[in-house]
Amino acid sequence: MGRTYVVEETVGQYLSNINLQGKDFVSGLLIGQCSSQKDYVILATRTPPKEEQNENLKHQQKAKLGNLDEEWTTEHANQVSRMLPGGLLVLGVFIITTLEMGNDCQNALRRLIFAMEKSLNKRRLWNFTEEEISERVTLHICSSTKKIVCRTYDIRDPKSSAKPADWKYQNGLSTSWLPLECTVHVNIHIPLSTTSVSYTLEKNTKNGLVRWAKQIENGVYLINGQVKDEDCDLLEGQKKSSRGNVQAASHSFDVKVLTQLLLNSDHRSTATVQICSGSVNLKGAVKCRAYVHSNKPKVKDAVQAMKRDILNTVADRCEMLFEDLLLNEIPEKKDSEKEFHILPHRVFVPIPGSTVMLCDYKFGDESAEEMRDHFIEMLDHMIQIEDLEIAEEINTACVSYSMNTEASLDNTDDEQPKQPIKTAVIMKIQQNIGVIAAVAVAVFAAGISFHYFSD
Repeated sequence: MGRTYVVEETVGQYLSNINLQGKDFVSGLLIGQCSSQKDYVILATRTPPKEEQNENLKHQQKAKLGNLDEEWTTEHANQVSRMLPGGLLVLGVFIITTLEMGNDCQNALRRLIFAMEKSLNKRRLWNFTEEEISERVTLHICSSTKKIVCRTYDIRDPKSSAKPADWKYQNGLSTSWLPLECTVHVNIHIPLSTTSVSYTLEKNTKNGLVRWAKQIENGVYLINGQVKDEDCDLLEGQKKSSRGNVQAASHSFDVKVLTQLLLNSDHRSTATVQICSGSVNLKGAVKCRAYVHSNKPKVKDAVQAMKRDILNTVADRCEMLFEDLLLNEIPEKKDSEKEFHILPHRVFVPIPGSTVMLCDYKFGDESAEEMRDHFIEMLDHMIQIEDLEIAEEINTACVSYSMNTEASLDNTDDEQPKQPIKTAVIMKIQQNIGVIAAVAVAVFAAGISFHYFSD
């Protein structure tokens, strides 16, 4: 028996309102949450057309599904995935076609689902567990007959064939989903070894974040101040309404993360001194949110959703910073200079009729109107400026350059620092060996800053 997809009724209304407007097909993304028994779809969003497609409608009319732009749709999936809090995923894709093109769509959808998942997986600091659902959904709708064909593919098996799945609508699906909130104080030091200078700053930083990600994965998570068994019901002990439902608005779960100090290891250190040409520091506090369905959720579901939001929001902000530097052609500082950058701040916006909020990231010079327009472009849903919630304190952008005072700690200069300082820094370097990362400083919202030190 195939999987069952329980779908928010407004998603069905959204799909039925899509007009091909002379095109042969329109495609988009399906967003929701997996669970062991069934999956939930709470949002659908059409992939925006390329500018050249808007300018050449006749060419689009003659397009074949074999020419479905995988790269463009995959990039849309990458952008949208940044806007999803913990617990939500791009679950699959939909396509609406004319009757004539209906027979050609399954191969195109199959290629698209695997290309999309491959691209999304490259950006993650975490991996799916063996127990997690690995099926992703494709939905084909005929524009004239309104017939729906729902199928799934196992993304862990490149040779997997399509399996039939049930597509069922439910009103108010996410009105009682459970929110979890957490503030994480980040202080990540990533040394840059001289052997990795040929790598890009972005690659080095990504590699360096991998070690920090292990700390987050192995941390202890307190939910409302308590450590709970992972197989316990998240709602255990919560009061229910007369209908047996838990009202999500009155049950926002506060999560705190306890991470083990890397220096407090029971194992004998095999640390070696490594010559470094610089380092990256990430400092600040990030606001994290996650959501889980209210159908008997487990503690482990909530903890996993929060872990991934923590990892995603830090990695996404670093990635966005490097994109911004590249776009604006800001050169990297050299000659023993210290470079500061402010990472984008997180902004949340509600999904109408739902307790779930999506997010985006705001650089200091971006206006509320620009944020609203980006939400509309990526999600194809109207939002109001007054609905934007800036979750983190806005810091004044500050870029300063100075001689690297830490250079002597990373290199074999004649003048050596005092022994206690040297020892501490060496330990930091050793803890990051093999996960060599970059050189820069940025500030997260309530203030993560990205510091770049070079010799």
